[in-house]
Amino acid sequence: MYRFLLTPRWWGINVFVLLAIPVCVFMGSWQLGRFEDRVEAHDAAQKQADRQASPARSQEKPRPLDSMLPVDKETSGERVSASGRYGRQLLVPERELDDKSGYYVLTLLHTGDGKDLPVVRGWLPGKASAAKAPAAPSGEVTVTGALQASESPGSNGVSAAGGLPDGQLGAISAASLVNLVKGDVYDAWVTLEKGDSGMKAVPASAPENSGLDLKAFQNLGYTGEWFVFAGFVVFMWFRLFRREREFARDAELGLLPEDSATADGATGADGAAGAGGAAGTGTAEVRAG
Repeated sequence: MYRFLLTPRWWGINVFVLLAIPVCVFMGSWQLGRFEDRVEAHDAAQKQADRQASPARSQEKPRPLDSMLPVDKETSGERVSASGRYGRQLLVPERELDDKSGYYVLTLLHTGDGKDLPVVRGWLPGKASAAKAPAAPSGEVTVTGALQASESPGSNGVSAAGGLPDGQLGAISAASLVNLVKGDVYDAWVTLEKGDSGMKAVPASAPENSGLDLKAFQNLGYTGEWFVFAGFVVFMWFRLFRREREFARDAELGLLPEDSATADGATGADGAAGAGGAAGTGTAEVRAG
């Protein structure tokens, strides 16, 4: 009854199933691992944010800027300090704070090592206006604030629109500033703990890919899809196996479906008619000959 399993067709089916199930399970486990990594990163970022927002945070001694570079998920948001002189000032439009639309006031700090550090001195409501933005302090200054990684257009509320007026910046990053300033720029920026000249301080943001965002839930959805695919492969194999086994059993008992019997009878009648026609044609040819 089970000899059909040795046919080439079933060899192909069995090999496909034996390969498909491990692949589906592996891909589902990998997607689940990605989701768990994002959950852990979210928890770590939340703990770091709570620590940075604690009252004891302001009592900690800020670390030198260079000792915290390059910026990663562990150093993002850390309290740092840098010294230098303020230089060119730029505005970063379309930034929200406390559910209100406004803009950042960013001033480049020319440090002692010759590189410029973007410093967000504060936030103002309304449309970006250079006339309303307060001028930066003159002379040598020391700034203290939260270290932030360079922004990417289109992420964390960063506008991806181009064609901004002169003196405005879409994303705070070294790549965006390279064509606007002379000299080298830090691939990082600092937001002041206290807003300068009456402006509101801009809170530090969590690093990218450290939260339960859409990508995390996509990983969870893909996990379910791969496991469903594995179950579907098993289900289809058992369905084909059961149907083939029933057909083999009926064949052994001489029980054929009515449709098959009718088809066989029709085929036999057509064959007999064809044979008779061929015999008649042969006899006519012999007589003619």
